[in-house]
Amino acid sequence: MSWRELPLSELPIDVIDGDRGKNYPKQNEFHEKGYCVFLSATNVTKSGFKFDTVQFIDEQKDSALRKGKLSRNDVVLTTRGTIGNSAFFNESIPYENMRINSGMVILRVDQNKFYAPFLYSYLRSQLFLKKVDSIRSGAAQPQLPIRDLVTVKIPCPDISEQIRASEFISSYDDLIENNRRRIQLLEESARLLYQEWFVHLRFPGHEQVNITDGVPEGWTRLSVAECCEKPSYGYTASANQDAIGPKFLRITDIVPSSISWANVPYCEADEATTKKYQLGEGDIVVARTGATVGYAKRMPSLSEPVIYASYLVKFSPNKSIVDDLILGIFMESEQYKDFVRGNAGGAAQPNANAQILGGAKLLVPSELLQKEFRSNVAPLIEQKFLLEKQNTSLTKARDLLLPKLMSGELTI
Repeated sequence: MSWRELPLSELPIDVIDGDRGKNYPKQNEFHEKGYCVFLSATNVTKSGFKFDTVQFIDEQKDSALRKGKLSRNDVVLTTRGTIGNSAFFNESIPYENMRINSGMVILRVDQNKFYAPFLYSYLRSQLFLKKVDSIRSGAAQPQLPIRDLVTVKIPCPDISEQIRASEFISSYDDLIENNRRRIQLLEESARLLYQEWFVHLRFPGHEQVNITDGVPEGWTRLSVAECCEKPSYGYTASANQDAIGPKFLRITDIVPSSISWANVPYCEADEATTKKYQLGEGDIVVARTGATVGYAKRMPSLSEPVIYASYLVKFSPNKSIVDDLILGIFMESEQYKDFVRGNAGGAAQPNANAQILGGAKLLVPSELLQKEFRSNVAPLIEQKFLLEKQNTSLTKARDLLLPKLMSGELTI
């Protein structure tokens, strides 16, 4: 039995815009640490909040802003650029003070009449996302004005049914989140070993090795470009959610700590195009523009064709020079991001070409030490990708059930 639906404007849910006035923070008013998180587009994803990079404003700036401050149990929805991403400000979020930027809205429910986790679950469903896609405006910069958003119909079953449906979905979310934490621990273990051996130079047998100008005997200092085949730029296409064509990897997909393959869209591409832009295991893609310029990801073993978008640059390690695990960990590091940001052009919109992206230098150890490092790290990376595959399967299962639950077709 289907649940009745009402326009958002008729539900006990307030839609709150961010402050767009004269006190809106300028670039020089953002800080790496501070009183209040000021959300950016990278913080609100298809999978909820991500805080890999966070910008803050101070308490004085926070008090000068009128609208857009979050309260616990608020839901955030992106309404400009990448529209339809959502996140839930529940008790698990480690920041007390947070504000939305001008490309988002807050959905604040009357908790006596509507269950906020149910609203969040619905916003993540294809039922809602398809409705949003049909009413969005703007070609170059997609937008979802509030006047249009409030016309979207939302299911409104009895609140007890809302709670049951949300708790069922949260059981999947809990498993996904547990795997995500395990993935982070595995990544951190690999990073720490890399730092110990190749940054602090405490590699096995270092006591017997001469070091000259920071380079151990038998090692070389090379640029990323010198370690790779010729870099190549990605493919220009429109992403779509229908499983037609290859997967289409974009900047937004590589910014989180791990790629959520279930959320990577597809694109139309013929056989020749797919072959030209197809990624393979060990390839590394880097964002060349925007606030996340310099973000990189090494590709695992891929079970289906994946091509990369035009704002990404691909580097394929020359395995006769450097192991792809070593280069991948280096290019995913903060050290590499700092190098790219420090050399990128453009103030409002940072950008870096392949020459800049390939200019960072790293220590390349002896072949024997590279093999030893791989034998230590490869099991960690393999376990990480197995957990990512589990999360892909869990996400697909959850997303298949979600529209059935949200429409009332499936009852718990």
